[in-house]
Amino acid sequence: MNSSPAVQADTAAPARVHRAMPAWTYNHPQMTRLEQERILAPSWQIVCHVNSIPNPGDFITLDVGPESVVAVRGRQGDIRVFHNVCRHRGARILDGCGNRPGSITCPYHGWTYRLDGALLGVPVRESFPGLERADYGLRPVRMDVQFGFVFVCLGGDPPPLPQIWGRFAQDFVPYRFEQMVPLGPLYYEQWDVDWKVAMDNYLESYHVPIGHPGLFRFLTPDYDDQSTLPGVARGISWLREQPSSKWTERFYQKLVGTVSADLPEANRRCWSFYSMLPNLGIDIFPDQMDFFQVLPRGPGKCTIRGGTFGLPDARREMRLLRYLNARINRQVQREDEFLCTRVQRGLASSSYQPGPLSKLEGCMFEFHELIRQRIPEARQLSAPANFA
Repeated sequence: MNSSPAVQADTAAPARVHRAMPAWTYNHPQMTRLEQERILAPSWQIVCHVNSIPNPGDFITLDVGPESVVAVRGRQGDIRVFHNVCRHRGARILDGCGNRPGSITCPYHGWTYRLDGALLGVPVRESFPGLERADYGLRPVRMDVQFGFVFVCLGGDPPPLPQIWGRFAQDFVPYRFEQMVPLGPLYYEQWDVDWKVAMDNYLESYHVPIGHPGLFRFLTPDYDDQSTLPGVARGISWLREQPSSKWTERFYQKLVGTVSADLPEANRRCWSFYSMLPNLGIDIFPDQMDFFQVLPRGPGKCTIRGGTFGLPDARREMRLLRYLNARINRQVQREDEFLCTRVQRGLASSSYQPGPLSKLEGCMFEFHELIRQRIPEARQLSAPANFA
C-alpha cells in the first residue's frame, strides 16, 4: 500500500548526526605516531616564501614530527629542498634559518655539501676506503613552488597543489603573493593542546561571535560567505559599515580602503581565510597575508609555525595599517590559545562524550573523516586495548 505524503514525512529517517572525535584521540601517543605517518607525511607542507631566502646560501628549516627538511637557495638562484640529515651518521645539519654562502657543513664530523646537495668534502677521507662522493649527497625532498611559497611532501602521493587548490588559486592573483616579502621572521608558539584541537578551532567559525568579540565587532562571520572544495575551504568576512566601538578596529576600518587602493574594490573590504587539510591556514587581508601550520609536538601538545608577508611599501599609512592589523590579530591568537586550552582540559574529563556538530562545523567534520579514514581506530569511543 502506498503511503500518503504526510505519512512518508513522519516515517522518514532522521538526519544523520555528525559528532566530534572521541576524547582519547586527542592525547594518545599511538595516534600521534600514526597521524605523522598516515596524515602529515603524505601531505603538502609550507617550508617558506621564496623571498624569505633571496640570496645564494640562504636557508630555512622545517620540522614535522621526527622529520626535518631544509630549503636552500643555490648559487644560480634555484631553490632545492633536502632532508636535513647528514649522510654519515644522521646528525641534523642546520637549525632555524641563516646563510651558508658556499657550502653546508655538518657540525658533528665536518662532512661538507655544496648548495646543490652534492657531497663536497669528507675529513680524513682516506679512512673511508672506496667512498664515492657521488653516492652520498643530501637526499632531496619532493617539492613544488606555488603562489610564491615552497611546499614539500615527505611521503605518499598527494594530488598536485594546483589540483588541490582548484578555483581558489585565482583568488590570490590580485594580491601578488609572489612579489611579497616577509614582514618579520617566522614565529613559533608552543601550545599545550593537541594539534587536532588547534586545527579544529581554525576550521570552524561557529565560535567567533562569542570567542572573538573584536572580530565580530567589525567583521561579518566568515561562515556567512563560505565555499569549499575537497580538502580546501574558504570563508570571507566583510568589514561592517558600522564603525567599531574600539579605536584599533575603527581606525583600521577607516584607513584600509584608501591605503589598499591598488586592489579591486571588493578585496579592500574583506578578510579571507583559507584552510588546506590537514594543518595549513592562510589568511589574506588587504594590507598583508599570513600562513600558519599546526604541527604535533607529542600527544596533547603542538607548535604553531607561521609568518606574515606583504608587498614592499614604505608609506607611513601602510605601516600604520599593518600595525593595527597585527594588534588585532595578536588578540585573536591569544583568544584562540585560551579557548583551545580549555577544550584540551575538558577532554580529559571522564564525563565527556562527543557532542553533535553544527552545520557550521562541516569543515571540521571533513577533517575528522580524513583522520577516521586513515586511522580507523579513531572511530571507537575508547582506545583499543591493543592500541599501544
